[in-house]
Formats: sequence, structure tokens, C-alpha cells
Amino acid sequence: MLNKIMIYDISLLIVLLMAYGQLQFMPLSCGRREKQILELNSFARIPLGFMPTPIDALPRLSDELGVQILVKRDDYTGFGGGGNKVRKLEYLMAEALAAKAEVLITTGGHQSNHARMVAACAAKFGMKAMLVLRGNKPEHYQGNLLLDRIFGASLEFLDPDDYFHLIDARFEALAQSVTEAGGVPYVIPLGGANATGALGYVRAVKEMAEQCKSMNIAPPDTLVLPVGSGGTMAGLLIGCRMFWPQTRVIGVSVSRDAVWFQERIARIANECAALLEVDHTVQPDDVIVADNYVGTSYGVPSADGNAAIERVGRSEGILLDPVYTGKAMAGLFGLVADGTIAPHSRVIFIHCGGSPALFPFADNFVS
Repeated sequence: MLNKIMIYDISLLIVLLMAYGQLQFMPLSCGRREKQILELNSFARIPLGFMPTPIDALPRLSDELGVQILVKRDDYTGFGGGGNKVRKLEYLMAEALAAKAEVLITTGGHQSNHARMVAACAAKFGMKAMLVLRGNKPEHYQGNLLLDRIFGASLEFLDPDDYFHLIDARFEALAQSVTEAGGVPYVIPLGGANATGALGYVRAVKEMAEQCKSMNIAPPDTLVLPVGSGGTMAGLLIGCRMFWPQTRVIGVSVSRDAVWFQERIARIANECAALLEVDHTVQPDDVIVADNYVGTSYGVPSADGNAAIERVGRSEGILLDPVYTGKAMAGLFGLVADGTIAPHSRVIFIHCGGSPALFPFADNFVS
């Protein structure tokens, strides 16, 4: 509330000064920026994470690659084990609480960071969590599956080959069963990837812009991130249009092909822009996704991703994971090698967390 009052007061001061001719030199874009910040701050949000997360330099990797690499440490968001989904859930949980929800229903893969953090949210707010996970029932519960159980979530598993044909109907059936039992369900889509969730990464760009300014660092030429469901990239695209218009966003797919993501991310980004009432339109061709770093399939470690995990761990002391960030960092290395990311440019890698997923795949690193 204090932030809103301050912004309103600043806006009033600007109007008064302009009326008396004291701000005739002020560019129009300044007023538009204040309005955009005001719109972003107007949405209900439940603080969950430790913000702002740091922006760290990776000096040894930067020297090796000939590119200045920084990392946005959203693995440090803290809540529920940390990761990028915390930013989305700050907005989604505000909706859930406003709806007086009692049961959270969501989905993801076996090692879904999103599902783990939804389970944590349910525990924090006295709700139940129902997680419908893509994959067969495991023999052992490790990594995020173990944390799901510790947070008290109920787990259901769908055959991975039939998952996309079954998940919508399963969501509907679970929500109906909760309603018939007298409860209030709140269904969160895969990865929290919708317009409301994307607000979290519009806010993240604002946060990074403020950090870079305070650190006397110019805006990055490129942001690179893993893309699994598309909501994070959608928010970053709108955030960059608002606060860093010269910065390019490149997603590295960990699951689907580029065309599928281009349509999906453009839709979510435009729905997010409509929520914010900002005049930004994202076309599918504006969405840059590298889809040649997935490996054999989603959720299965790749040789390049594993090599990237070891390279970053041994050169910078930073943990990546084999499902998301390892593959994305392998993509960053490839994009530098093929010239998509130019020499001497500045890159911020969005670290989305996920280190719990290292442990189920320990054999990939000790054999």
C-alpha cells in the first residue's frame, strides 16, 4: 500500500509541476513508465520469496566463452526449496486465497519444481495439494518427489504416453470431486503458466533493471532461460518490452518443439499484457526458442546438459539440474558457439532452481 501511495503522490507531483511549466523537458516515456509500474503494483500478490535475488557474475566462464555472463539467482528465492515458480505463485496464491480455496490441484513431471512448490504453498496456507504427475508410479521417492511427500501432497501418476490426452479430464474430475465433497478447489495450470503467473516475471525484469542500475551495469543484450511450460518466458518478454526494450529473450526448450512454444508463449504474453493494460503485442515470430537441446525427451538427462552441470559446478561453484537449467546452460554454450550470442555481449542467465532433481540422477555423475 505504501508503494501505491508513493506512486500516486509522485504522479500528482508530476501533474502539478507540468501544469506550472516546470517539467516541459520531461520525455513522454517517463510518464508511460510510471503508469506501467502502477499497473504492475495494482495486482494482489502474496510475498513468498526472498527478493530481490542476487545477480552474480560468472568470471571464469565469461573468460572462456568471450561473453560476459551474469546469472539471476532465482534458485535463491527460498520458499519451498526455491526456484522460479515462487514468483508466479505469489500472484496465483493471491487468487487462490481470494477464492477461499481449500485444495490446490496442479500437474507436472516426476521432478516438477512447480508441483513441489504448490505442495509447499498448500502446507503454508493450511490447504491440501493434489498433484497429477506425468510418469509411472516410482519405486523410490527421491528429489522433488520426496519433497512432495514431505509437504503432505497427494500424488497421482499418469502414463507418460497418454498424459496429454488425459490431464484435462483428470483436472476436471478432481475439481468436481472436491466441490461435491463441499470443498473449494483451485486449479493451477502446468508450470503456473498463465497470464496471472507471468506477472511474476514482468516484476522480475523490473527488479533486474533496478539492480543493474544500482550496480552501474548496462542492460543485458540477451536473457537466456530454460523453457518447460512457457509462463516464465512470457513474463520476461512483456517485462523487457516495458523496462528493457533493447534486450532479447532466448528460451532453451527442455520439452517441446519451438513452433509449439512460439504459439503458446505469444498467447500467454499477450494475455498478460492485456491484464496490465499495456500496449504491447507479441507475435509468435517474436518468440525465440532453441529446441535442439532437449535430448531424448523431457525429464531425461542429456549428455550436453550433464556436461554443462559439471562445467558450471567446477568453474563457478553453482549447482544446475539435469531437467531444466543444465540443458538451458548447454543451450547458452551452443548459442555462443554458433554466433547467435555475439562475442563480448552481455548475457543474464535466469537460474530457475531445481537442484533437488540432481539426486535421482546421481548415477549420471558418479559412474
